[in-house]
Amino acid sequence: MNVLITGINGFVGSYLAEYLLAQGKVQIWGVTRAPGRLPPFLAGQVHEIHADLTDAAATLRAVEQAAPAVIYHLAGQPFVPESFRDPAATLQTNTLGALHIFLALIALQASPRVLVVGTNEEYGFITQADLPLTEQTPLRPTNPYGVSKAAQGLLAYQYHLSHGLDTIRLRPFTHIGPRQNERFVTAAFARQIARIEHGLQPATLQVGNLSARRDFTDVRDVVRAYALAAENGEAGAVYNVASGQAVMIRDLLDMLLEASGIEIEVCQNSELMRPIDIPLVVGDASRLHEATGWQPQIPLRQTLGDILDFWRAQVVASL
Repeated sequence: MNVLITGINGFVGSYLAEYLLAQGKVQIWGVTRAPGRLPPFLAGQVHEIHADLTDAAATLRAVEQAAPAVIYHLAGQPFVPESFRDPAATLQTNTLGALHIFLALIALQASPRVLVVGTNEEYGFITQADLPLTEQTPLRPTNPYGVSKAAQGLLAYQYHLSHGLDTIRLRPFTHIGPRQNERFVTAAFARQIARIEHGLQPATLQVGNLSARRDFTDVRDVVRAYALAAENGEAGAVYNVASGQAVMIRDLLDMLLEASGIEIEVCQNSELMRPIDIPLVVGDASRLHEATGWQPQIPLRQTLGDILDFWRAQVVASL
C-alpha cells in the first residue's frame, strides 16, 4: 500500500513514518519542501518527493507520483508565536497546502483516504463550561495559527461534502517528545537544563507562562492514533486526540528539574509570553476511542525523561 506523508521531515511526520514502517506492508512517499531535509534515520526507507504545497502544479505532480491509498497531511507552519509575527505566510502555507491536495485528487480522479491534521488551537477562546473540549465545541481561535487550521479543516469537510473526498479531520492537543523543536515548551526547558548540566550557560532557566494547564500526549501515542484513524475512522468525521488530563506547565517543569537534580533558578521572560493565553485546556477523545480503541499508553514522566535524555545527547554531540 502506498502512503503519502506531507511534512515527513517534521517532528510528527518522522515519527509517523517510523511507526508505519514498523507495521510493515507499506511503501512510504514523503514530501519535503527542499532536498536534504529527510531525517538520516529514514534515508533509504522512504521515497522522497520535493514539493512546495503552496504551488498547485507541484502538489499535483507529488500526488500523482505517489499514487497513495492514504495521505497524511501534516505539513505546515506549526508555531503559534510565528503565526503572530507572520500571519499571512501561516495562512498561506496551512490553508493552500490542504486545498491544493484536494484539487489534485479531483483532477486525478483519485480517492485515497486523506487525514488532515489540525490542532486544539482551533477551539481557541474557551470557558470552564466548555471543558472538556469535544468535537462539538464551537471554534473560536485566538491566534492566526488556529485560524489557519480551522480553515484547513473546513476545507476538508467542504470537499468531502461537495466532491465526496474521503477526508478525516484530526485535532491533536499538545503533543511532546524527543526530537521536537526547541521553540516548544518541553524541548525549550530540556535543552536549557542539558546545557546548564554541561556548564554551557548560567544556571538560570528562561520560561514563559507557567500557570497554564495543558493536555499533553506523547508524540508516539499521537502517531498511533493517526494510523488507527486512517484504518477505522469515518469519512467526513473529526476526532480529538487528547489524554483527557490537564497538567500545569509549572508541574511539568518541576518534573524535569527533579530528573536533573541540580539547582537551577527559574526566571520568567516576558518575551516568551503569548499575546493571549488560555489558562486551562483539556480535551475529550472518547469519539476517537469509540471508533478505533485508541488511548494513550506512555506515562508523562517517561516522555519527559526521554526528552531530557535526547537533549543531553544533543548537547554532548555539539561539544
